[in-house]
Amino acid sequence: MIKSLQKRALLILVVVATCIYSLYPNFTEPTEGDSKKRIKYGLDIKGGLHIVMGVDINGVVDQASKRLASTLEQYFKDEKVGVSSVDLTKDEDLDLPFFSVNLSGAGDLEKAEKVISDYYSNVLQVVSAEDSKIELKYLDSYLELTKTRTLEQAIETIRNRVDEFGVAEPSITAQGSDRILIQLPGLKDVSQAKALINKAAFLEFQLVEQQIPPELPTWIDEAEKAGEYTLEKLDSYSKYVAQLNSDLAEKLPKNTKLVFGKLDNAATLKAGKIPYLVSDDASLNGDDLKNASVAYDEFGSPEVNLSFNPVGAKKFADITGANVNRQLAVILDGVVYSAPNIQTRIGGGNARITLGRGADYQKTLDEAKVLSMALRAGALPAQLEQLEERTVGPTLGHDSIEAGKNAILLGGLLVLLFMLFYYKGFGVIANIALVLNILFIFGMLTALDATLTLPGLAGIALTIGMAVDANVIIFERIKEELARGQNYRKAVEDGFGHAFSAIFDANITTGVVCVILMYFGTGPVRGFAVTLLCGLVTSMFTSIFVSRTICDFLFVKLQWKKLAI
Repeated sequence: MIKSLQKRALLILVVVATCIYSLYPNFTEPTEGDSKKRIKYGLDIKGGLHIVMGVDINGVVDQASKRLASTLEQYFKDEKVGVSSVDLTKDEDLDLPFFSVNLSGAGDLEKAEKVISDYYSNVLQVVSAEDSKIELKYLDSYLELTKTRTLEQAIETIRNRVDEFGVAEPSITAQGSDRILIQLPGLKDVSQAKALINKAAFLEFQLVEQQIPPELPTWIDEAEKAGEYTLEKLDSYSKYVAQLNSDLAEKLPKNTKLVFGKLDNAATLKAGKIPYLVSDDASLNGDDLKNASVAYDEFGSPEVNLSFNPVGAKKFADITGANVNRQLAVILDGVVYSAPNIQTRIGGGNARITLGRGADYQKTLDEAKVLSMALRAGALPAQLEQLEERTVGPTLGHDSIEAGKNAILLGGLLVLLFMLFYYKGFGVIANIALVLNILFIFGMLTALDATLTLPGLAGIALTIGMAVDANVIIFERIKEELARGQNYRKAVEDGFGHAFSAIFDANITTGVVCVILMYFGTGPVRGFAVTLLCGLVTSMFTSIFVSRTICDFLFVKLQWKKLAI
């Protein structure tokens, strides 16, 4: 019995020492390169930025469908299948794209079906097949996988950008099937972070058409008047360009699209824009980038230098080599940043994006920094729409944590006084266990790298109130045994033994609820569940194991005959 008691006492001392060691970094200032774990504070305590973004997943599917239609047509030609065209249509009611393969002759039907079976069996399914036409649509499983991957890629891209920006403890999670919740605690430069998150950063290199119709400016004016829209009215460049390209689809040369660049002397695109006709198929884009960095031109103006990976470098060399004396437009998020004339083949895989020499040097430098960070982190797979934004000030966070601390201290003090008043000597044992319980909770939160939020503080406060429940059950059982004439040593043994099943059942059911809240809940709900679950584990350990060890030490080791209860 004595040896068992020594082992239990040693285990308690080890746990206490471990918790003190893990908590120690919380009382020291972090230094550069310091990797020690500390308790993290959530947005509601530390202050920062809260944004909900909507993801245009359908737009991604539409763009992918256009590329697939072009690829399908090329595959059929390579396999010697007579195909006049592959048309893309959309069922607005079902919100699904359909592919119509128009065959040249009846003998091509079997060949076309074989190509689809060999190359696209996991992507497309045949809806109907006739001698001169095949109708195709996406497999439901492929469509769902594409949407899921788009959302996951958007989350990963935003996370990479936030990491580039240097925000500590960000929370970036999916909400439903097309929303992303972004929480950036402790953020100081809110405007620059928002600019970085919202930056689509889709980079393309596209050849400018050599023969631009002279009527193009007139066509643009007529389309704007007929549709009663302008860039200023729509207040969205992407919507404006999409509407123009749709209205001018019959007039523009085949396989081209209309985009705009900002005039050199204009402050914004709305103030002055110049139209460009470029190829609608970009063989070189941001996926081929290796790095992007801020640099300075010969006049000291900030610009962004690009370097491509080996595949991208070869593409760039091939494009420039085959199109000498043509303009190559550098297009970012649909806007032409520059369109230099190709004078010779460019090897080495290096290019640059010039940002102009505006009067506001700092603004240009900030734009170059955000742009380079966005390009390094990768392009967003889909357009984002900001649905909600909240900024929590650090003062509110400081007030919140102080209120939470006061609530925990007051609640703990009241529990300590009650146990001391009602159970006297045994109340002291319960109070020792309660103090250790609080120590163990914060030690566990630090070890788990958990984030402490206001609901988390509420969970800790609730745990303090619940932590003595087990001791109350045990002590009442000990009272009953003493009333039956048992000595203190035997009463303690029976009290702990008989009360264990009731304590375990009560805690296990609460623990199951906490696990469910952690799995299905988000944000505040999960923070509450994490701290409450940690409190359940530590209170079981302190109320049963620690309290029993102290009692055994008093009545077995020290041979006490009685203790006030």
